[in-house]
Amino acid sequence: MSVPLAKLPCPAYRCLQTLKLNILPLCAARWSSTSVVPRITTHYTIYPRDKDKRWEGVSMERFAEEADVVIVGAGPAGLSAAVRLKQLAAEREKDIRVCLVEKAAQIGAHTLSGACLDPGAFKELFPDWKEKGAPLNTPVTEDRFGILTEKYRIPVPILPGLPMNNHGNYIVRLGHLVTWMGEQAEALGVEVYPGYAAAEVLFHEDGSVKGIATNDVGIQKDGAPKTTFERGLELHAKVTIFAEGCHGHLAKQLYKKFNLRADCDTQTYGIGLKEVGLDYQNPYLSPFREFQRWKHHPSIQPTLEGGKRIAYGARALNEGGFQSIPKLTFPGGLLIGCSPGFMNVPKIKGTHTAMKSGSLAAESIFSQLTNENLQSKTIGLHVTEYEDNLKKSWVWKELYSVRNIRPSCHGILGLYGGMIYTGIFYWILRGMEPWTLKHKGSDSAQLRPAKDCTPIEYPKPDGKISFDLLSSVALSGTNHEHDQPAHLTLKDDSIPVNRNLAVYDGPEQRFCPAGVYEFVPLEQGDGFRLQINAQNCVHCKTCDIKDPSQNINWVVPEGGGGPAYNGM
Repeated sequence: MSVPLAKLPCPAYRCLQTLKLNILPLCAARWSSTSVVPRITTHYTIYPRDKDKRWEGVSMERFAEEADVVIVGAGPAGLSAAVRLKQLAAEREKDIRVCLVEKAAQIGAHTLSGACLDPGAFKELFPDWKEKGAPLNTPVTEDRFGILTEKYRIPVPILPGLPMNNHGNYIVRLGHLVTWMGEQAEALGVEVYPGYAAAEVLFHEDGSVKGIATNDVGIQKDGAPKTTFERGLELHAKVTIFAEGCHGHLAKQLYKKFNLRADCDTQTYGIGLKEVGLDYQNPYLSPFREFQRWKHHPSIQPTLEGGKRIAYGARALNEGGFQSIPKLTFPGGLLIGCSPGFMNVPKIKGTHTAMKSGSLAAESIFSQLTNENLQSKTIGLHVTEYEDNLKKSWVWKELYSVRNIRPSCHGILGLYGGMIYTGIFYWILRGMEPWTLKHKGSDSAQLRPAKDCTPIEYPKPDGKISFDLLSSVALSGTNHEHDQPAHLTLKDDSIPVNRNLAVYDGPEQRFCPAGVYEFVPLEQGDGFRLQINAQNCVHCKTCDIKDPSQNINWVVPEGGGGPAYNGM
């Protein structure tokens, strides 16, 4: 039994239309008392192994491999970088070892996108894409854009030159495209390792990045080693490319270590069920249930009637744009794709910019690797040319031109104000206004206390157009090894009940699109405890982003775990 969800209407969403944990033995007695917090988190990142007697005598030695370049993440950006590196190596007859690790069991299995693809960067990388059979089969033939009121749709013309114009683009299943790109990478000689999650950044003594270590396997849910325990693999490189996608858990560490966000705005996010901004204020809002309600809008429902629900997924996406781009390079590594956040928000596209960033990174790295006169101040190479080259590219120009469109929606006129702003300053001036608007702050800081908000009443799903959460999650193919520590870690196990539930009515039970978080009654005594159903996690990162206490830290589970999307 969950804490009852309070209910009432709230129009706090926007639409752009283009279409159980075991307890450690030492804590067993704590469940019987409401005065002691039950232990939830057992992960070694919170409870170090060197202070746990159960790990005494366990060998922690790791095998290491050396490469020229290691890439973390086999999405469009990471694969573009891998392919371009090997293309250049073949052209110049150089031998460069490129290793790419991906946490999904298969390349493309964690890729999720609505994917109306701008093919420019893809065609640059694969000029012979048609001959090679790339899965770009459905060109866009028509655009319709509108503002949805409660019952009506207000058509909005798509004028030439506006970012929402999709002429020349393709409708793709991005997972299938990524799978195809993975095949091209392997054919060029890239070493691709699916099912290996990068769990740790490694550093040289001089502070530069040395590479990564993949996750350990064979750990019990209570944090103790199994008899099958094995250490992960270390991959060392001259340069490590981080292409984890939106809100990567390693990138978060790098931001802090190298102070990469010192000169940029806070990143802001949406969640891609259908784009629901994570800057909402009402803790009673459920992005999943907003999506279900949206499907019943009179202008949407006719498109879905008679169809069959065949899959489900969710993923956070960067919406901060130009002003939220961090510093991209540091000694020994760099950031590409949706990890730093190159999404063109009004265009609702980031795959093309992610691919181009990967290609530019590869070209910059190759130049340094083949420079016989290179003198590096650090052991790990600092490829500053990448950021310079990106700023000279069409990516920077495109993101700069639309930088003020999303923050203009935060004025008193909301979305309408943003549309007026777009019409005046983008369509006429093409983003050349001499100012840059700022975002209003982090998404986690936007929630208001529950006592100040109106609960939301959502309609019951009909099982034809709208659906319940758990049956939807079942269609994501999500699976994790059950007997492992939850990868949704809590810095403080007391905060979910004492603060999130007490002040915000437990928003994690609503903002998670996979039913991972539940507040359930204590087995004995009064009160509630947080239950984390980590096996449901679809790796969207929403909890890490939206938690008002910033107490949840998403880390990688055992490699191969997570959703199993088939061309989502």
